[in-house]
Amino acid sequence: MRHIPDELADRIEGGAATMCHAWVLARADRVRLGFTDHDRDLPVEGVVCRAASGWTAGAAEGAAGLTAGSAAASGALDDGAITEGDITAGLYDGARLEVWRVDWARPDLKVRLWTGRISRMVRDGEAFTAELDGPMAALERVVGRTYGRSCDAVLGDARCGVDLADHPGAVCDKRWATCVGVFGNGARFRGFPDIPGDDFLTAYPAEGGRHDGGSRR
Repeated sequence: MRHIPDELADRIEGGAATMCHAWVLARADRVRLGFTDHDRDLPVEGVVCRAASGWTAGAAEGAAGLTAGSAAASGALDDGAITEGDITAGLYDGARLEVWRVDWARPDLKVRLWTGRISRMVRDGEAFTAELDGPMAALERVVGRTYGRSCDAVLGDARCGVDLADHPGAVCDKRWATCVGVFGNGARFRGFPDIPGDDFLTAYPAEGGRHDGGSRR
């Protein structure tokens, strides 16, 4: 639940003209940066949020329950803060970003509006756009392997083992039949071709044939 100090709530309800936004960004390498849309630098959460950074809040999509939610922010490239080289190097990938509403006349009066992580930051001329995932986005990520009939390796990678030089221009559709028939790589197939699928629901007993509980292939 979001906690709003009583004094701040009174100022907001009274239509105070001293409100601004601040962004506090924490990269994986422990570098912390701050930005604000106010015209003076502001201290927020132990970080000096720089003014004249061009940071603005973009579109936001709220979410209820366990839905991830998303938002965006944009700003100007700045040799003293966010540079093109750092973006290209991926230093902001996965960085944590907090969005605050702050009373610039009393920076201690603030409320955190949103917390997320940067899923993608791209350059747009002399500016950049950061796409943000909400705190529930981690629940949508696949952890570990999933069981399915299709192979989950990438053709030619270490798990697949196929030498692409022997198969120029080859494309794999991830099926067992293709792995065996085209690439002769059945021993390293990374799927589960015998796992029951939707067709299993419509299967029915048949006379004759083999009924020993073995593979249906």
